[in-house]
Amino acid sequence: MFLFTNSFGNSALTLIGALTCLYYLVKYSWKLLFGIRIYILSKFWKVDLTYFGEWAVVTGATNGIGKAYAHELARRGLNIVLISRSLEKLKTTAEEIGKEEKDFQREQKHGKKTKIIQADFTAGTDIYGPIQEVLNGMNIGVLVNNVGKTYNILPCYFLDVPDVKKAVTDIVFCNALSVSMMTAVVLPQMVDRKKGVIINMSSEAGTFPHPMLAMYSATKVFIDFFSRALNVEYKSQGIITQCVMPLLVSTNLTNNVDTGLLVKRADDYVREALNTVGITEQTRGCISHALQHWLIERLFPDCYRLSQFGLNSMKKLTEARKKWLEEKKKSKIN
Repeated sequence: MFLFTNSFGNSALTLIGALTCLYYLVKYSWKLLFGIRIYILSKFWKVDLTYFGEWAVVTGATNGIGKAYAHELARRGLNIVLISRSLEKLKTTAEEIGKEEKDFQREQKHGKKTKIIQADFTAGTDIYGPIQEVLNGMNIGVLVNNVGKTYNILPCYFLDVPDVKKAVTDIVFCNALSVSMMTAVVLPQMVDRKKGVIINMSSEAGTFPHPMLAMYSATKVFIDFFSRALNVEYKSQGIITQCVMPLLVSTNLTNNVDTGLLVKRADDYVREALNTVGITEQTRGCISHALQHWLIERLFPDCYRLSQFGLNSMKKLTEARKKWLEEKKKSKIN
């Protein structure tokens, strides 16, 4: 009887072990295949964005990732509405992309029409009425909520941020309010036409709490949650909502960090990220960033990230970054 019980127990444990191995084999095989579909096959098998409408609206469109989205969307056949704070930069970017709507003689880079709207997204709610007046009646197929900001200095403790109260409102208005308000402006006409794409720019910093980047991290997780919930609400009405969560991209926001295996150029990143529209509602944008995210999740869990040891490591990285920026500045002067 004992031998029978022991043999049965061993068989049960063997079966449980086999089923567990099978579960993880299927789980990670599916993730691998899905990753290949998202980041590799999408280069050849992607959505035609002109199906959704004639115009794309891009916030924060004169620098970095926003400017790259504006150019790439024009390259893919859409006319572009550029929204940003600097009128001079707006005009320059518009000229690079194509032409003002009334100027049909100017030689163009992408051959598409542009409109420009000057707006400071740290100014609160008053800016959205004038924006809506310009956008009313336009056939908008794509909205890219890209505008964003972090502290005006390197990562630091919350109370060490210069003019912390203004910094708090600026970051909330620019990063969080802009996404929800611009969506409220553009989404109704997408629902009327039963098609549209909303792309919201979050960050890897929105995946986990980030000490020394507390406000930035908190607003970026808002964007992720808002995007995923909105996608469920309106997907059945033909609206795609995608949250993009990049790691390091060389832009002004990242102090134009040197590009390489881990750091992407803005135009390369955006080209790959746009390929994933319609395939996944949340994307790291490119295979390099997807692999980095996978490693970070496993190597730096919350128990490390939210520990004193993790905080001290962040402080050391910030100091190293500060020295690198000082040396870069000196080399430019010399």
